[in-house]
Amino acid sequence: MILVTFTRAYPWQSLLMVVALLLAGLAEGSSLSVLLPILSLAVDSGADPARQPEFARYVTDLLGRVGVTPDIANLLVVAVVGIALKSVLLLAAERQVGYTKARVTTDLRLRLLRAVMTSRWHYFVHQPVGRLTNSMATEAWRASIAYEFGVGILAYGIQAVIYGTVAFMVSWQATLASLGAGLVILFVSHFLVKMTRKAGKRQTVLLKSLLSRMTDTLHSVKTLKAMGREGLADGVLQTETSRLNRALEKEVFSKAMLTAAQEPMFAIVIATGMFILLERWGMPIAEVLVLVLVLTRVLAHLGKIQKHYQKMVAAESAYWSMLEAVDEADAQREEYRGAAAPHLEREVVLDQVSFSYEGAPILKDVDLRIPAGGLTTIIGRSGSGKTTILDLIAGLHAPESGEVRIDGVSLGKVNLHDWRRQIGYAPQDTILLHDSILNNVTLGDPELSEEDARQALIKADAWDFVAEMPQGMQTSVGERGARVSAGQRQRIMLARALAHDPRILILDEATSALDSESEAEICKTLKALSKDITIVAVSHQPALAGYSDRVYRMEGGKVLGPESPSPDSRTAAG
Repeated sequence: MILVTFTRAYPWQSLLMVVALLLAGLAEGSSLSVLLPILSLAVDSGADPARQPEFARYVTDLLGRVGVTPDIANLLVVAVVGIALKSVLLLAAERQVGYTKARVTTDLRLRLLRAVMTSRWHYFVHQPVGRLTNSMATEAWRASIAYEFGVGILAYGIQAVIYGTVAFMVSWQATLASLGAGLVILFVSHFLVKMTRKAGKRQTVLLKSLLSRMTDTLHSVKTLKAMGREGLADGVLQTETSRLNRALEKEVFSKAMLTAAQEPMFAIVIATGMFILLERWGMPIAEVLVLVLVLTRVLAHLGKIQKHYQKMVAAESAYWSMLEAVDEADAQREEYRGAAAPHLEREVVLDQVSFSYEGAPILKDVDLRIPAGGLTTIIGRSGSGKTTILDLIAGLHAPESGEVRIDGVSLGKVNLHDWRRQIGYAPQDTILLHDSILNNVTLGDPELSEEDARQALIKADAWDFVAEMPQGMQTSVGERGARVSAGQRQRIMLARALAHDPRILILDEATSALDSESEAEICKTLKALSKDITIVAVSHQPALAGYSDRVYRMEGGKVLGPESPSPDSRTAAG
């Protein structure tokens, strides 16, 4: 059961909550226990203790032993104090539940994020972004809802036990009969809980599919609108949305049916019990009133337990789905073993490296040498394997044969995380965070200061335009960097790659989205940077090659070169 799982995950929080709920139940039980003496004194037997029911005499004797005179005034004080104490304890319990619920959501999101971020690259690129987004948002929230309703089951269960104990002491026969009838009602209506569980599982499956498709569609909004075909998005999502709506309708129907069915059945039980107690057993009116009050609460709480269980099972599939995603990512965890990576002093070498992607050969016996310092460019057509070489250098992929070496040390024998900390990486897609320039450069790294960001922007020749902005580095770049030009986005990305002072800078098609003038400016910036840092770049355009110290060409999965840089390409770029 999910509640047991949560209790194991948060033992101290669960213990404090249970203790508070139990004490609150006892406080309310003490208030209920004095009702019978009050009613007996006021209704049935006046002030004669000898004529009081047995349970009422037991309560008044107990109060007398602790020095409380069992008159109506004192009994009412005990009842009020018990209710007040219950309210305080319930407040403490509910606060603990609220805190733990928020922590459940946060912990699940962090677990999944850490598992995904430490997984192998091959696993990560096969995960739909929408699925991960759904898990981080919807499933984590639904899991916390399941926890909240699970705690509600526990709370109502404790209170039902307390009420049942008071009722049992007044009349065990009536209590057992009422409990038996209540359990029969719960059993008869359990099929509605099963319906809700099935609908909840269906929602979890459909939300994964819907969010995946929705994410992909939103990434294509500009293309669809530009072609006047935005109506296609509705068609793509309509089927999944309709199925999700049907699952939601089943859940709503089953919940409403449970509420509608329970209340009249419980009312029949209470009415029948009152008739039997008054007409058949001749029980005093005071005892009947107390029993009706307490047993009504017992049955009501049993009903609430089933309703909370119904709501819990509707949401718990999201929790198991998220745990499955975490376990799946953990199984693909990348191990950071091996010796500390050498600081790049001499060269990076690919020696007879071959690599295939899902059975399709990409690289064949590649030999490549990248000396430390300077700018090395790999050119070739799209799909020729250029980016794969960068991924191999970064350790995102491992060669099927051959080896990658840093200063003569095989990359397979070093700590990959240690090596990657020496890399600055700028991808082809210049997508920025909808945040300030400062946070786009530092990515929130607490080890990087504003001065570090400023120096990185200076190195990337970005400081002049950043300084001219109204808020400087605090200026927001907008959604996906829409408030700055393509060239400015590229320079901010370059500053991000330089912010932590890397030993090697890896650029994947860094100038592909730029006009010739912006491309030439970026090339000049890279040439200047190559005096202090090793730069390896790939491009399918010749302009960057003209600024390079050495150039390799990709053809048919093989590397040709090094070639001499072409002066013509530099001239054309300028």
